[in-house]
Amino acid sequence: MQATQPRFKAGGRAFAHIAQYHPELTAFRRDLHAHPELGFEEIYTSARVREALRAAGVDEVHDAIGRTGVVGVIHGQGRSSGRMIGLRADMDALPMTEHNEFAWRSCKSGLMHGCGHDGHTAMLVGAARYLAATRNFDGTAVLIFQPGEEGMGGARVMIEDGLFDRFPVDAVYAMHNWPAMQPGTVGINSGAMMAAADRITIEVSGRGGHGAHAYQTVDVVLVAAHIITAVQGIVSRNVRSLDSAVVSLCAVQAGDLGAFSVLPGTAILVGTVRAFDPAVQDMVERRIKELCNAIALGFGATATVRYERIYPATINTESEARFAGDVAATLLGEDNVDRDLEPSMGAEDFSFMLQARPGAYMRLGQGMGPGNSALHNSRYDFNDEVLPLGAALHASLVEQALPLAAVE
Repeated sequence: MQATQPRFKAGGRAFAHIAQYHPELTAFRRDLHAHPELGFEEIYTSARVREALRAAGVDEVHDAIGRTGVVGVIHGQGRSSGRMIGLRADMDALPMTEHNEFAWRSCKSGLMHGCGHDGHTAMLVGAARYLAATRNFDGTAVLIFQPGEEGMGGARVMIEDGLFDRFPVDAVYAMHNWPAMQPGTVGINSGAMMAAADRITIEVSGRGGHGAHAYQTVDVVLVAAHIITAVQGIVSRNVRSLDSAVVSLCAVQAGDLGAFSVLPGTAILVGTVRAFDPAVQDMVERRIKELCNAIALGFGATATVRYERIYPATINTESEARFAGDVAATLLGEDNVDRDLEPSMGAEDFSFMLQARPGAYMRLGQGMGPGNSALHNSRYDFNDEVLPLGAALHASLVEQALPLAAVE
């Protein structure tokens, strides 16, 4: 197989070494793309990862951590530092239909690698192969292949299953492909990279009846409409202009589309809140509950609000973010590393790992690709051009965090 030739320049021993097996990484990635699996169902993916790690010669392969998670352990030439560095890749796909036509498109109806986790997994496998072959570091590399990132909290599940008790890493790193950035670039900052994600469920109860006699009802559709309008004022009127938050009510379910003259007795609204500051989350939760209860009361209805904290914000620790930026600069040059990258209001469950250990989360530029498609688009595909770069960045984090020279 001919791998995509990179249009960027990258230096360093790790990149040159890994580039030699770029075609094999590409074939591995495309095989994963063709066989997507949802969170905690990554049976095929986990098996392929275990097989690849053993073939690479890693020292230990542990499975069933966090259900379908896999951890590979590689010891360096030196063992005196006693330090461990963790590298994490997510493995799960999305419940969406793929509309690509290439040979490696999904073979499973309604499932697709629409976020590039197939590429993340392949990059970490590439790093494992290099690190096991060279072992040019003093300490231990812990390679974490995580299930269930897409809304299932797989990172939290792995931690609860003893991930960091069994593998007490000193720092942990992860990266995510980013179509809005060009191949050969890396973005990072020393604080918030991704927002917290909360789920809102609002159930409005009233009294249904005939649409021609609305005065005899308590119209939950009307109440829901007022709630939708009112909560939009929370960000504009209750969140400080220097802070950031998003409140989106994304779905409404009420009544029957075939019953045009029937007013329903219940309505359900579902949405999300995104913020970086826990104090902002607390305030938004309080205001949503206050508004929903007051509006429902004003119309003679009742409202029940369920507010769930799904993922915390992804916050890099300062020294690890600076170090990760330095490592990226050794591969790509300082001009291709954005150290003050704008945070995203998207969410990422690597946040749980960063709550437990110091570390940093990076974005790896990959471009929009032939389909000009962003993440979670039905025509998205991971750009195989960046596979050696991502793998080399993973490997270089280990080599530079655990230098052999430090103990000579």
